Amino acid sequence: MTAPQWRTAALAALWALVAATLALCAYSLWSGWPPSELGWLGALRTLLSAVVLVWWTQVFARYAQALKTEDDDGVLRSLRGLFPWLTALRLALWLMTVFLFAAGAVPEVHLVALTALLMAELGFILAKNAVYGTLARVAPAPLDLAGRAALLSWLNASAALSLAIGVVNVVPVAGLTEARPLADLLVYGLHAALDVTAALLALGAVRRAPRVE
Repeated sequence: MTAPQWRTAALAALWALVAATLALCAYSLWSGWPPSELGWLGALRTLLSAVVLVWWTQVFARYAQALKTEDDDGVLRSLRGLFPWLTALRLALWLMTVFLFAAGAVPEVHLVALTALLMAELGFILAKNAVYGTLARVAPAPLDLAGRAALLSWLNASAALSLAIGVVNVVPVAGLTEARPLADLLVYGLHAALDVTAALLALGAVRRAPRVE
């Protein structure tokens, strides 16, 4: 594919992911109604993910064309202001999960499986934070090759970890999760597939972005 085709495909996948994330937020509330406190926090996390992705996608659309985004741009400032809060919420929920398991909330869970699951989720959180933060940092200098290489690296890591989390969300973990209903499998599976696809297409678009003005 040509550079414009990669860029168009990446943006289409990213906007589809925004829609899927909003749908996932609504579905999580509907399927678990009335939600618990953790349910509300999980829905808020998903909603914030969609909002951050809206701003990230707009900045990325310019970056993939090697167009500069000024530091005082409203979308870039919004992205820089909100994504750390999303990461903080994700980490807080992750820590709550760790504390629950440490307190013996699920005593029969396999320790190795639990550790692998928690590490994959932590890696996912950190990789997503790096993807957001790297673009927010390099957007004013789209021709900087070091910045571009950093974004490529984190997009690659994000795609791999999104795939891992997607598998965890649809495949039962012995002693930890039960088999999901078909609707859950479709919703979470589609969202994970879009997440991985969007990251890979964004990776391709950045690789083929213009290198000179």
